[in-house]
Parts: sequence; structure tokens; C-alpha cells
Amino acid sequence: MSKLPFGKKNYQLMIIGLVVLAIGFTTMAMDGEQHGFGVLGLTIGPIIVVAGFIVEIFAILRKPSDK
Repeated sequence: MSKLPFGKKNYQLMIIGLVVLAIGFTTMAMDGEQHGFGVLGLTIGPIIVVAGFIVEIFAILRKPSDK
């Protein structure tokens, strides 16, 4: 039987990270200012995207429990 490289919690965190990334990129795309130079495109969206990448890195580096 092949054992998966990550645990169930790791995969759940990866999915959460992908959702947060999608929300961040969507937020940047919703900016109504010319060339995305508004608050959504320059401040809020990138902060959400960075948070998504942090969640992804944490999900990859977290050691699965041996229960």
C-alpha cells in the first residue's frame, strides 16, 4: 500500500491556502481603478495573496501526526 507524503490535515490546509490565493487574485482583479492602481489592487489583494502563500508553506512544512 502506497503511503501519501502528507497527512489529511496537510491536504486540508493546502486546499484552504488555494482558496485564499484565489480570493486574493480575485480581489486584485475586482479593482475598478485604471491599471489596478486602487486600494484593492495595490494593498488588500496582495496582502491576501501573501497570506495564502504563507498558509501553503505552513501546510507543506507541517509534519503529519502519526496517529
